[in-house]
Amino acid sequence: MPIKTLHIPTADGRADAFAAFPDDCPGGGGRHPGVLMYPDGFGIRPVLREMAAELAGHGYYVLVPNFFYRHGPTPVIDLPAYIGGEDRSAVLDLLMPLIQEHTAERTLRDADAFLRFLTTRPEVAAGPVAVTGYCFGGLLAVRTAAAHPGRVAALAAFHAPVGADGPDALAGITAQAHFGHAESDLTPEALRELNKALDAAGVDHSSEIYPGTVHGFTMSDTDAFDRAGLRRHWDRLLPLLGRTLAGG
Repeated sequence: MPIKTLHIPTADGRADAFAAFPDDCPGGGGRHPGVLMYPDGFGIRPVLREMAAELAGHGYYVLVPNFFYRHGPTPVIDLPAYIGGEDRSAVLDLLMPLIQEHTAERTLRDADAFLRFLTTRPEVAAGPVAVTGYCFGGLLAVRTAAAHPGRVAALAAFHAPVGADGPDALAGITAQAHFGHAESDLTPEALRELNKALDAAGVDHSSEIYPGTVHGFTMSDTDAFDRAGLRRHWDRLLPLLGRTLAGG
């Protein structure tokens, strides 16, 4: 799949990003449903390009922004090729201050810019889009969908702190949603409480713990990777997009 580096104007500067899209887009007049994909906290790197290209191969234009752009372009911090053990701890020590500075207000300002950019690309079909995200990016996806109920038709978040902003923050979501949780992140009791909050907010959703997984299970460049968990992620994400985005 073609991959193109882009820059997105925002209220606070310019965010670097990339897009993956089907072969018929460049110069060929092809238009495809748009997907805004938020990376995990480790940010844009080869595994995210692989995942975006995989999704693009199913007929979507996938935009992946660097949401830490206020701290510099990708790579915001140096990452090892494989994130595990002591390297993981060292990377998290660098990332946590950036995550803590990335408030809900920043998320919403950026979401306005990211969605405006995505929906005005000539390669993107008219109509609503999907938002998906991983880890901290999953929380950003939830915030984005809640703030833009008329523009976001599908929401997916994986190993993400979905309820971190409290139950009231879920109330604006009108998108069909799927939440795939790591077994290490959520007990069955906590899952039941989250699903009660989603039901109370009127969110049309599926929400499940992926057996045998730990936080970060979708990312093949980390020691959390679980091949079965990644496959289950695709098995849930692709039908969701197919149901909600015309032409996907």
